[in-house]
Order: sequence, then C-alpha cells, then structure tokens
Amino acid sequence: MSATPLVRVQAEDFDLQAESLRLTEGRKDVGALVTFTGLCRDEAGTLAALELEHYPGMAEAELTRIAGEAAERWPLTGLTVIHRFGKIAPGHNIVLVIAASSHRRAAFEAADFLMDYLKTRAPFWKKEHPAEGGTGAWVEAKTEDDTDAARWT
Repeated sequence: MSATPLVRVQAEDFDLQAESLRLTEGRKDVGALVTFTGLCRDEAGTLAALELEHYPGMAEAELTRIAGEAAERWPLTGLTVIHRFGKIAPGHNIVLVIAASSHRRAAFEAADFLMDYLKTRAPFWKKEHPAEGGTGAWVEAKTEDDTDAARWT
C-alpha cells in the first residue's frame, strides 16, 4: 500500500483547503492533488434537503476498505475520504475525496475509482425531502453507477 488513507464519517462539514493542506504541507514528493467534492443539488428547486443515513462502524469500515484498495492499486502519497451524514441542504458538501500522488494519472484514477465505488458499495441511504413538504422518498440505486464501477474490475 502506498499511503495510509484517512477516512471519516461525520455530521459536520469539512474544510477542503485544510484537508488538502494536510496532504501537501511540508511535502516535496507530491506532484498532483486531485479533489472531488460532492454537493447536494436542489433538483431544480424541488428538493429542500437530502438526508443521509448509515450504519456507524460499518460505513467507516467499508470506506476504509475501499480507500485501502485504491491505495494498493495506485502509487499515492496521500488519500482522504470524508462522507457526511444527516440532513444536508442544497449547496452544502456531502463527500470529499482527495488523492495525492507524484504524478497526475494515479491521482485522477484513484479519485475516480473511489467515487465509483462509494456510489455503489458504501452503506449509505439517501432520502429526499421535497421543498413543498411531505415525507419524502428514499433514493433508488442507479444502474449507471453500477456500470461505472464495473469498469474497474
């Protein structure tokens, strides 16, 4: 494994700049830092919030396993995965993936792999809360996400 991933599942927001700095400060071997931040969309004004639920302990273990797989596949100098839970309003952060490497290709591929696998394997459930009120509905898995993840096998 090239880097020991940092994985957190938390209700509070994260700071992209602080997390990026943690992977690069004082390092001269980092040539690429690829970040992905997933945000809550408002779905054309119809969504008031997205609620994310997870199994504590199980979610962290699965994210750590997926991040470890990425760190074994690519020569990374650092890797961070942060996933939020709870009710998240449109425009707010949901997930952060940062992959650091000496070279760009490894960082891009590791971040892409992580997002594909987080969408299909991480034990999170999403419930949409409509802007007009009501109970909302659980979000179904998308076949496109499975197709995206299948390309890494």
